[in-house]
Amino acid sequence: MKCNKIRELMPDLAAGLSATTAEVEKHVHSCADCAGKLEEMRKTMTLLDEWQAPEPSPYFDSRLQARLREEMARPAGGWLGWVRKPALALALTLLLAVGISVVRTKQASSNTQAFAPAWTQIPAEPGTAVGDLQALDKNHDLYADFDVLDDLEVQEDETATP
Repeated sequence: MKCNKIRELMPDLAAGLSATTAEVEKHVHSCADCAGKLEEMRKTMTLLDEWQAPEPSPYFDSRLQARLREEMARPAGGWLGWVRKPALALALTLLLAVGISVVRTKQASSNTQAFAPAWTQIPAEPGTAVGDLQALDKNHDLYADFDVLDDLEVQEDETATP
């Protein structure tokens, strides 16, 4: 039998709640550590059996009841009692408002159109150099994946060479 198993059984063995088996006796005789711990637990149990709990004062219950009546009759915190809860609600509301404004500010800063300079928001006439650049910038993702433009360049190069 292993020491861990014996340690689990020790409280019951020391208190006399369970009978010792031959296997447990054999292990306790062969393991000095387990034998020492079992003996210490038996001494502790003997001391606990001899211990007497002190009796409370005969006036304990009457003093306890009087103290409870005094505490229940006392006012609940004065003017701070009714101010504390609304102040806490106001603080939580302000914290929530600040949190929402921070989230919205971060979302707005991630959107490049929100803080773009004023001259980039003015539409230019189509066909002009500025208008074409704005169209290319606005549709960059579309044009980046548009393979037809690459094919047109290859065809133009082939037809241009004599």
